[in-house]
Amino acid sequence: MTAQDFILKTYNANVENGSVKWSSPSNIALVKYWGKKEHQIPENPSISFTLSDCKTITEITYSKKEGNDFSFDVYFEGEKNEAFKPKIQTFFERIEAYMPFLKDYHFKIETSNTFPHSSGIASSASGMSAIALCLMSIEQELTDAVTSSAVEKSFFNQKASFLARLGSGSACRSIEGELVVWGKNESTESSDLYGIKFEGDVHANFNNYQDTILLVDKGEKQVSSTVGHQLMYGHPFAKERFAQAHDNLAKLKTILASGDLNAFIKIVESEALTLHAMMMTSMPYFILMKPNTLEVINKIWAFRMKTGSKVCFTLDAGANVHVLYPESEKEIVLEFIEKVLAKYCQNEHYICDQIGKGAELLIKS
Repeated sequence: MTAQDFILKTYNANVENGSVKWSSPSNIALVKYWGKKEHQIPENPSISFTLSDCKTITEITYSKKEGNDFSFDVYFEGEKNEAFKPKIQTFFERIEAYMPFLKDYHFKIETSNTFPHSSGIASSASGMSAIALCLMSIEQELTDAVTSSAVEKSFFNQKASFLARLGSGSACRSIEGELVVWGKNESTESSDLYGIKFEGDVHANFNNYQDTILLVDKGEKQVSSTVGHQLMYGHPFAKERFAQAHDNLAKLKTILASGDLNAFIKIVESEALTLHAMMMTSMPYFILMKPNTLEVINKIWAFRMKTGSKVCFTLDAGANVHVLYPESEKEIVLEFIEKVLAKYCQNEHYICDQIGKGAELLIKS
């Protein structure tokens, strides 16, 4: 597939109105994407767990209009939100070539999250993927497309992921589950243009894998991910980092098949720390971890050493900690989180989740 394949050639301009509603989950990368080229193309491949309960629910109501401008209103948690409009305006400008009907309609975009905003969960991933899916359902309505066959359903998901990527890179990994690969590599079926469901062998050890997100710091990051990605240009360790990501993805493919949880821990934790090492060695340099982030990491290491547990951590580009562990250890790890780790969270707040199947169509009318 190329970008040209996603250009909508013809559509029914006589459809007056309609509405569609999707839920789309966040995701947590195991091999991290950090650094991008033009047009939201990743510098290195990544693979992520799709989450189950941490998701964005978005409804778009559309109605025919006159004029040749983008027209939309955004509501977040029931309140009109002007702060989100510039990002969606940019998104519409990027995807207009692939969805020429965008200026034919006024869109009312109503969105909400099942998790607290600015909680360190990738809301841009769930949010932009939910919008992309809604727009794909509208395209489907305007073209009378039928997605019952495997090929057509595949195209729907590919284009939704392609569009989501143009809103937020990691959003392309939120369309499907349970594991999604994004970025060309030699180890797996992959593409720079969209995320692809990982179809390699996955051992039963990873079934219903758990992710508890510790909300160490609910504040806005002092450096945005967009700025952080840009700082990989000219980074002294960028070339080595990109090569490391390819190597770790190849290793992780083997680990997922074998069920080797000790090897899984090494790759996942190393990837998390490498991500933050890139931030600390860029110019300008910055640190997104907080003191309590390090406290949590050390407590996890001590607990693992003492008990033999297979619990581990990963981090996004922020201070909060994703605690990953097999479903078989759910009881003991949650007790550890409640008794030991919760005190390092703001207001002892954490969110329990697990890997999920991907986005879901809720309403189409």
